[in-house]
Amino acid sequence: MSTSEFTAVEAVAPVSGVRQVVADYFELTKPKVQSLLLFTTVTTMEIAGNPPVSRIALACLGGYLSAGGAGAVNHWYDRDIDAQMERTASRPIPAGRISPRAGLTFGITLAVLSFVLMSLTLNVLSASLAFGGFAGYVGVYTIWLKRRTWHNIVIGGAAGAIPPLVGWAAERGSVSWTAVYLFAIIFYWTPPHFWALSLLMKDEYAKVNVPMLPVVRGEAMTRQQIVLYSLLLVALTQLPFCAHVFGGLYLAASLVLGLSFIWLAVRLYRRKDRASALRLYLFSLAYLALLFGAMVLDVKL
Repeated sequence: MSTSEFTAVEAVAPVSGVRQVVADYFELTKPKVQSLLLFTTVTTMEIAGNPPVSRIALACLGGYLSAGGAGAVNHWYDRDIDAQMERTASRPIPAGRISPRAGLTFGITLAVLSFVLMSLTLNVLSASLAFGGFAGYVGVYTIWLKRRTWHNIVIGGAAGAIPPLVGWAAERGSVSWTAVYLFAIIFYWTPPHFWALSLLMKDEYAKVNVPMLPVVRGEAMTRQQIVLYSLLLVALTQLPFCAHVFGGLYLAASLVLGLSFIWLAVRLYRRKDRASALRLYLFSLAYLALLFGAMVLDVKL
């Protein structure tokens, strides 16, 4: 190998290493989960008013830092069980690419940066709500409930429902009943969404003694609860129309989406197969995005 070739190879290695480190820290923030959270934040801001792009960008950045910090601390706390599950064993901390201390420090730093950024550029209320989401996901869900009770996702799911409150506060500097409606919709959407996934991951959770609903109460009860919560969710989504927050376009979209959600939940209850669970899980992601999108269209048109 010539001197020039050796120098080129030597230069590539550090760049590749830097990219891996950046990718690992980015993974700690759980970007796939973040996309839907940020979408509900942005749509809520559009429902609340006509925010400039700069305010939307600041709310999204602050929200990402807060939720990303919570994700990083979750990676740190769950590193022991993540190492035992096939789906999570390759995550940066259990795989040894990032030290536990570095992961924890990174997560806390992101949460602090979020609070400072949002307090200085938006308002203290939105910053406090975002930090409340961080504290709820880390303290209530991850540390207190996840390994103790199957109610973990029901109660802990409140942390994931915070974005509409943050978005509304970022735009208006207050929280209204409309924002609470949107919070409640995500709160009731979370259990059937997550339980569909937990049916697919039942053996993994059982392996590490995490008491998700299908592990401790069985798959039959899980499917029953999915149907029940789906019915409650669809009923709840009609309240904004009844309260004259949204109009006919939203009503039509919420009914079509809601009946589809119930149909898939009932189908899962009857068929009892993995394909039906996966189908409901994937649809639930589209459901929430389309529902919030319909809210914006209803308000703007």
